[in-house]
Amino acid sequence: MTTRPIVNIADLELESYEQGTLYAGSDRRIGPLVGLKDLGITYNEVPAGKSACPFHNHHVEDELFIVLEGEGTYRFGPNSYPIKAGDVLGAPAGGPETAHQIINTGTGPLRYYGISTMSLADVCEYPDSGKFGVFSRSTRNPYDKATVRHLDRLGSGLDYWDGEPGAESKDK
Repeated sequence: MTTRPIVNIADLELESYEQGTLYAGSDRRIGPLVGLKDLGITYNEVPAGKSACPFHNHHVEDELFIVLEGEGTYRFGPNSYPIKAGDVLGAPAGGPETAHQIINTGTGPLRYYGISTMSLADVCEYPDSGKFGVFSRSTRNPYDKATVRHLDRLGSGLDYWDGEPGAESKDK
């Protein structure tokens, strides 16, 4: 994992991404760099007019965000809140009422820490698109990408018995 329990943000090699017209950013998971296994910490930089991720909620994991620089909007449940440097944002596990998204509405970069519990499995919902996702992590290295990752649309699901030998699906 690590040989040094200290990392400086200025020394991080960030990974950048862009998806469509709304999503873009650069980030780096810090937890593994300082030897943490059960606490997720990511440093994020989001350009003006962008968001790092879709509006979503977790059923298991709690998240906390600490705004370091910039300004934006925090969508939380049915409400939106202006945010700025120094703000601490909570995103507890729950249903759509705890769905959240950070959008950079400022003119410069929005920089923040994202901190989360590191559950081995979680279910996420995406209220804007009607999707849900099921994720699990490796017990050997919880910072590996999800070992099980399945996304589907709500309401399109299979019957519980679908495809099971000796069972008849209600969908047939």
